[in-house]
Amino acid sequence: MRIVYMGTPQIAAVILKDMVEAGDGIVAVVTQPDKPKGRGYGMAFSPVKQTALEYGLEIYQPEKVKDEEFLAEMERLAPDLVVVAAFGQILPKYFLDIPKYGCINVHASLLPKYRGAAPIQYAVLDGEPISGVTIQYMAEGIDTGDMITKEVVPLAPDETGGSLHDKLAAAGCAALRRALLQIEAGTVVRTPQEGEQASYVGMIKKEMGRLDFSQPAIQIERRVRAFDPWPGTYTGLAGKNLKFWRCGVTGISSKELQRAKENAWGHGSVIRVDRDSFTVLTGDGGLLVWEVQLEGKRRMTTEEFLRGYTLLEGTFLK
Repeated sequence: MRIVYMGTPQIAAVILKDMVEAGDGIVAVVTQPDKPKGRGYGMAFSPVKQTALEYGLEIYQPEKVKDEEFLAEMERLAPDLVVVAAFGQILPKYFLDIPKYGCINVHASLLPKYRGAAPIQYAVLDGEPISGVTIQYMAEGIDTGDMITKEVVPLAPDETGGSLHDKLAAAGCAALRRALLQIEAGTVVRTPQEGEQASYVGMIKKEMGRLDFSQPAIQIERRVRAFDPWPGTYTGLAGKNLKFWRCGVTGISSKELQRAKENAWGHGSVIRVDRDSFTVLTGDGGLLVWEVQLEGKRRMTTEEFLRGYTLLEGTFLK
């Protein structure tokens, strides 16, 4: 088959590499335009563009896929199939009708749950026991098309957004391989999604990493894992940002709660300092912090951090 591949971030680059190595007939790659890097020094290529360059593939980077010139190029290429993985733009119906076998999408959730831009992080945020990848036909709505196949991925208790990303990238390769074989053989069974079970998740923004200690500790701990490696989670300490990288949930004794009340220590107060950790009072329970990164410093264990920084009980993080 003649395949046009569309994608942008790292998960899409992993899938593209797998397709090239498998000998799939990729005639062109479409990815988002380059973005300014740093303080205006040069441009940053997307991971998909970097992979496409490594394999010498033809690359298109339209500002908008609705551009007439780009659509004309896609018609000229006459693909049998378009494969999409986290491309970053909504495809118009006219585009969806160009390939002979339609457009299929590699989506990093078990649809219809977690349609939208950030299914990986939200699976961790919500404490899901499983996630997975769905291969689906693309329709005009966001992730609403008929499903072809799924690959289920269990979440580990310490799963992070980064570790789940890598698992789902591998699962996406496996699920896409099955779907391509079915399409070539003409054996695809299209399964409509049950719309009433659908949920949507928006894009993750950097400011979402600021921690709210009025929330229960279990929710904060999930946020720390979900936003690792990006955007990270942080609070304020003595006028600097303090990132939290590895945390746990612990109980607060009645004696400690009484002490906090007597000293007017509210949510966000350091209520316990040990050799290798410190504990923050939250809306429900304590957040046990094992790994941190103070602004301007490297990521380190809390034990290392406490050797060089005197953190007192009662310190308020905000």
